[in-house]
Amino acid sequence: MPGQRSPEPLDRLLADPTRRGRITHVQNVPARQGRRAPWPSWTPPELLDRLAAAGIEAPWRHQAEAAELAHAGRSVIIATGTASGKSLAYLLPALAAVHTAPTIPTPREAAPAQVTEPAQAAAPGRRPTGALGRTVGEGTVIYLSPTKALAADQLRAVRALRLPRVRAATYDGDTPRDERGWVRQHANYVLTNPDMLHRSILPGHSRWSGFLRRLRYVIIDEAHGYRGVFGSHVAQIIRRLRRVCARYGASPTFVLASATTSEPATAASRLTGLDVIAVDDDTSPRGPATFALWEPPLTDLRGEQGAPVRRTATAEAADLLADLVVENVQTLAFVRSRRGAESVALGARRALEEAAPELTGRVAAYRAGYLPEERRALEKSLRTRELVGLASTNALELGVDVSGLDAVLVCGWPGTRASLWQQAGRAGRSGQSALAVLVARDDPLDTYLVHHPEAIFGTPVEATVLDPDNPYVLGPHLCAAAAELPLNDADLDLFGPTAGDLLPDLVRRGMLRRRPAGWFWTRRDNPADLADIRGAGGAPVQVVELATGRLLGTVDESSAHTTVHDGAVYLHQGESFVVQTLDLDDSVALVEAADPDYSTTARDVTDIRIVEELRSTPWGEARLHYGAVEVTHQVVAYQMRRLQTGEMLGEKPLDLPPRTLRTRAVWWTLSADQVDTLGDLDLAGAAHAAEHASIGLLPLFATCDRWDIGGVSTAVHPDTGLLTVFVYDGHEGGAGFAERGYRDALSWLTATRDAIASCECETGCPSCIQSPKCGNGNDPLDKQGALTLLAHLLPHP
Repeated sequence: MPGQRSPEPLDRLLADPTRRGRITHVQNVPARQGRRAPWPSWTPPELLDRLAAAGIEAPWRHQAEAAELAHAGRSVIIATGTASGKSLAYLLPALAAVHTAPTIPTPREAAPAQVTEPAQAAAPGRRPTGALGRTVGEGTVIYLSPTKALAADQLRAVRALRLPRVRAATYDGDTPRDERGWVRQHANYVLTNPDMLHRSILPGHSRWSGFLRRLRYVIIDEAHGYRGVFGSHVAQIIRRLRRVCARYGASPTFVLASATTSEPATAASRLTGLDVIAVDDDTSPRGPATFALWEPPLTDLRGEQGAPVRRTATAEAADLLADLVVENVQTLAFVRSRRGAESVALGARRALEEAAPELTGRVAAYRAGYLPEERRALEKSLRTRELVGLASTNALELGVDVSGLDAVLVCGWPGTRASLWQQAGRAGRSGQSALAVLVARDDPLDTYLVHHPEAIFGTPVEATVLDPDNPYVLGPHLCAAAAELPLNDADLDLFGPTAGDLLPDLVRRGMLRRRPAGWFWTRRDNPADLADIRGAGGAPVQVVELATGRLLGTVDESSAHTTVHDGAVYLHQGESFVVQTLDLDDSVALVEAADPDYSTTARDVTDIRIVEELRSTPWGEARLHYGAVEVTHQVVAYQMRRLQTGEMLGEKPLDLPPRTLRTRAVWWTLSADQVDTLGDLDLAGAAHAAEHASIGLLPLFATCDRWDIGGVSTAVHPDTGLLTVFVYDGHEGGAGFAERGYRDALSWLTATRDAIASCECETGCPSCIQSPKCGNGNDPLDKQGALTLLAHLLPHP
């Protein structure tokens, strides 16, 4: 293990000698000194006093740089690490705009980087006058957050400053009806989310006219989370916001806060449709940290086709959490699922009941689905160290103030390097050492990463992938925009190059009507319902408890096949249910309360047809392709696996109708001559294994989860006449993941080959070529055959 001596918490974890072989790498991250800057000259004196009282002597340089750019009217993204103070960078200009009613340049484009001095205080009954002659009043701010918890945390931070002219309020689904009118009329700092902007504020913009007319800043927090189909929807919502603001004479500056990502300015520009400047030099201080990669051991259990099974990451993380709690090392364990978070907390408490029963009450779980007061109480207990161990979903990855812990356990690869560093950054106070441990799941990507640490520590974080021009995303938002204000030719540039091509089809389908003045929404239903901004599809299916008639929630029809099929285990706010009936005609799933010791995973079979090849690249005799495809899915069965061990308990058939998806794919082919040289190789098993492994590794190169993508492989595909392996986006119209795979194909498929080759199993296992959602029961699969195919594919790109 390279580097200096491990810090004490890691030594404690290794006190049991049987564990020492589980660490595959230790990375020492050196301490970093902070660099200060003076306060911007335009900062209101009252704000300086409040910040000084809070112990903030001066901003870090990156905070001041971003604040100055925003104050000058330049849209900016600040992309720095966890606990680097990104919120101060946007609070400075935003609160100055609200508190001092500063002047603004007119037009903004005439002086994009010019800093305007604040106007003199206006006499009673008068409004201040801008530097270029424009009269302005008190500015307003919209703050967009992906979660209510983060918005609540930010609201507390703003109100704690006690600035008398700042009237901050949240406006989300939890805001009582009688308070919403007050927020529209009186609040000048509104904290909301993209869905509320989409469904309430923009459709009702006339009621917000006074607020929007004075809108100075739009803050987009945790911007790296707006990726894939969800990010594409949010990009179009932001364009609609800009269009409505222009209707009221406003051109707000956008300030985005993000975890460290590759190409942050490009991603922010794609999200907002504006030129955005990046500030990504983190000048905040950090103590030294040690990062360990941890692989659970193989067990005596056997899975499909007799493959060996590793101990689950949740069971391993539970033991590690308990050990750290015993040593009073305050630890946060990040787990990918709600059930997983509960399982880790429960496992840690069980371990503590044997080792130190007096500590069982100092471990808890935290996840979405808890009541707000429950989450706030847990956050407070963590800050005061009443809680020593907490297992959480990524709800605490976002900017909720829980920094300064001693250790972080990351239970399974969180999807991106950006999320990994965001989670790991929760550990460590200024000048104090910290520990982070990535515990690998039994998964190709996790296995690859713990054996190839350079893919984590020697590689920049990913770029955020989104595709605002996806016609299945853009079309509904054009309808929503037309309902807000009739569309005209001048609007089309705002919505992107494909907007003009979509309008005739929307007219043909009766969704818009063309008139000399533009395009109008003429239907009576709500166009916002056409765009499910979380990227789901189909009519909502209600999940209802059979005994009580209680509505537990909804899932979209396309997800219902895999999540609420007959026999599925359904989780809701810590309760477990088993689905008794899925009725797609009536759009309802009936469930009964239960406490099964297993989870369920749907399995489907897939056919794929090439619709249009958009790009192609020769790789010697092989060839790489990217284009439009039509995918037909049918869920045919579901598996049951024991929660604690992952042991296969059985499989039950299902009878569900097929579904068709028009999307984008990347695929590769081997020539007939190449295949002839392979001899008696099991072509179907080899291609199938290569497909599974490549799906598992694509999330390393595109900001997606393996459940966002799918694949098909065949020894001879009818559209190519060749051995072909497809990987496609699992969202209508595509999400940009397959396109990123095409662009980074050499690195992606090389990593796929290396992941298969480095796995210690003999014939294939879940850590390399088996897939938990394979419709064919992971049969046939040929591990050595996959390596042979990839060897023929990769030498000549």
